[in-house]
Amino acid sequence: MRILDGPRIAKVLDYSELMERIATMFRSGSTAPLRHHHAFGEDAGTLLLMPAWDSRFVGIKIATVVPGNAVRGIANVQATYLLLDGATGQPLAVLEGRELTLRRTAATSALASRYLSRPDSARLLLVGAGVLVPHLARAHALVRPIREIVIWNRTPARAEALAGELAAELAAKGIAVRATADLAGAVADADVVSTATLATEPILRGAWLKPGQHLDLVGSFRPHMREADDDTLRRASLYCDTRAGASRESGDLVGPLERGVIAPADIRGDLFDLAHCSGPARTGPDEITLFKSVGHAFEDLAAAILACERA
Repeated sequence: MRILDGPRIAKVLDYSELMERIATMFRSGSTAPLRHHHAFGEDAGTLLLMPAWDSRFVGIKIATVVPGNAVRGIANVQATYLLLDGATGQPLAVLEGRELTLRRTAATSALASRYLSRPDSARLLLVGAGVLVPHLARAHALVRPIREIVIWNRTPARAEALAGELAAELAAKGIAVRATADLAGAVADADVVSTATLATEPILRGAWLKPGQHLDLVGSFRPHMREADDDTLRRASLYCDTRAGASRESGDLVGPLERGVIAPADIRGDLFDLAHCSGPARTGPDEITLFKSVGHAFEDLAAAILACERA
């Protein structure tokens, strides 16, 4: 049985290739039950179990999210992935799940942007400064002609530090990176807004939006978590990774659906639909589009298979 650690996965798992594999997985008719959520510990920890399989492979990710890890100097998200032979059930590989998760999440957001954002999108706003944010920056820049990246975080020093790191990395690609303390102004200027926080109250306001924007909401994966307010949902054309998952798990959709702010029919499509599109899904240059990602086992299975093939 093979063991792939984080550095090895980072070396072989290319965002662009992974986008194509994820799209193929959503077109393929593979199987993935709704993931299990279990609360544990004293720090509002979440245990996630995410199985999926196709004719060749069976895989399962075991992940934990512990917000209290930040004060311990430990990443909030920890994960391990087990890949099995689809015919015999024999273990084939164990993969470090954290790097796998970061890369597949960023690739999924960029894949959705390819269908939903304007092709001329040049300004990217990143809300948050955690470990996922650099991956979102790199992946989004692969699908659109991004020339400026702005970072906002509730702790300005973290936004400044991350902006400095990304500026050094992306300068050669002609991408300028800076931090901001003005979230409302940054949203109004952005073509693509990507949020990756653990917020439980909305930080993105619909009143700040402008025509033609694409919103990529990544952070809310439980019903009590929220990144966008009701007005944001009213103004945008709504998409998600999976209707079954996002409408039950993310507070960005659960609460508004329960209160009648939006209806199930307002969710225009998910990755199953987008992956079958032959071109852009947006209907016009002024449409505001919103993609809500909670993560899906197909994304992990596609990433694990690709990593094992390339390692």
